Amino acid sequence: MLSLFKRGRRKAPENVNQSSANQANANQANSSLTGAETPRGHKDGTMEQQSVTTQIQQEVDSGDVVLFMKGTPMFPQCGFSAAVVQALTLSGVKFKGVDVLTDPGVRDGIKTFSNWPTIPQLYVKGEFVGGCDIIREMYETGELQKMFEEKGISSENASA
Repeated sequence: MLSLFKRGRRKAPENVNQSSANQANANQANSSLTGAETPRGHKDGTMEQQSVTTQIQQEVDSGDVVLFMKGTPMFPQCGFSAAVVQALTLSGVKFKGVDVLTDPGVRDGIKTFSNWPTIPQLYVKGEFVGGCDIIREMYETGELQKMFEEKGISSENASA
């Protein structure tokens, strides 16, 4: 059995099954939230999927170009997110980054929302475009810039 406890910490009782231990950890995390944070789960730890979906939809609708990523555009926390940020930056479009690492509900929910298993995910004018490999290929072939033009998204590079 894989131990979730680090050396030096007390061990879980032998009679607690793994799901009970995980539930206890989730409940403890929810109970330690500050006033500025609100838990999205019920007391039994189940996720309010509709609330997360609504939050994701609001983020998608909040800008013409929205990137769900690990980290921020200034400080990407994975190479795939960094690659998409670079493609967007080189394309000269303004975009909004949504850091999925700050909210586990959004991190899991975005995969269900788009029916796409990986992060980052790019949305343009509310439409899912793709992940890192697709965006990278679109940038390299000029298709990304063409799509931005067709959708009426201005590029800082257009005036050059």
